[in-house]
This record gives sequence, structure tokens and C-alpha cells, in this order.
Amino acid sequence: MSDHDPPRVVRASRIIGASAERVFELIADPAQQPRWDGNDNLAEAAPGQRVRAAGDVFTTRLKNGAVRENRVVDFAEGRRLAWQPAEQGKSPPGHLWAWELEPLDPTRTVVTHVYDWTHLTDPSRMPRAQATTADKLQASLDRLAVLAEEPPSGSEP
Repeated sequence: MSDHDPPRVVRASRIIGASAERVFELIADPAQQPRWDGNDNLAEAAPGQRVRAAGDVFTTRLKNGAVRENRVVDFAEGRRLAWQPAEQGKSPPGHLWAWELEPLDPTRTVVTHVYDWTHLTDPSRMPRAQATTADKLQASLDRLAVLAEEPPSGSEP
């Protein structure tokens, strides 16, 4: 890797004005992910796939129609979630999406979003990996914050 190559581990963080549990529910439920995807890549995910453990696999449909199987490789309820996406029926090509949550108090959480393509070997995926910048991760965090900070349904403003 030269000095001009983009970093292969990209991260962004922000404080979200919601409990770690509320934020984690939006991350761990794949059906919610298209609502906050800052990469503008996800079209949909079927309901009922809530992640509960490392080893779980959930599927998402991309805007280009492709389906991804996402293998959960790290999980701690309310704190950490990481997965490796792959084409249906294939091995993951070596990149990883991760979330880390650190509660500051009952109503504020530091949320860090990480994209790690250190082990990505598929040349056809390199341009997209290189284009996944901290700004795109920050966009996901910002969209996630809007959803997490919404008052619960039925409550007054």
C-alpha cells in the first residue's frame, strides 16, 4: 500500500441522543437498515431477521437487485455487531461492517461505525471499497441518529 492509497479501515463516530438499547435495535434489525444506510446501497431486508448471536446470517437486497448474505462474526447485545457480506451461496470476499456502542448515560450513546476491507481480495470490489469513506459512514450515523432520537410513537413532542 502506498501513501496515496486510501485507508483500508474507515471509521466514524458520533454521540446519539438515545439509549444504547434503542440504537442497537435499529442496527440489529436488518429490516431497519435501509432506513439509515448512508451508502445508499440497501433496498430492503425481510422482517424477522433480528440478529441475536455471532454465527447468525441475515439477507439484504441491494438497490441493484443483488442479494447479500451477511454472516455475523462479532456480537455483544447492545454493544457490538459486525458482519461480513457475501453473494448468495459464496464465501465472504474479505470486507466487514461493524458497529460499536458505548453508553455515556441512559439517554446518550457514542456510536462508532467501521468499514474494514483489509482482507478484501476481489479486484472487482476494490473501487466500491475505496469509495466507502468516513463521510459515507458518518451519513449512516447521522441518519441513524434521526431515527433513534425520534420520540416513541404516541408520545407528545
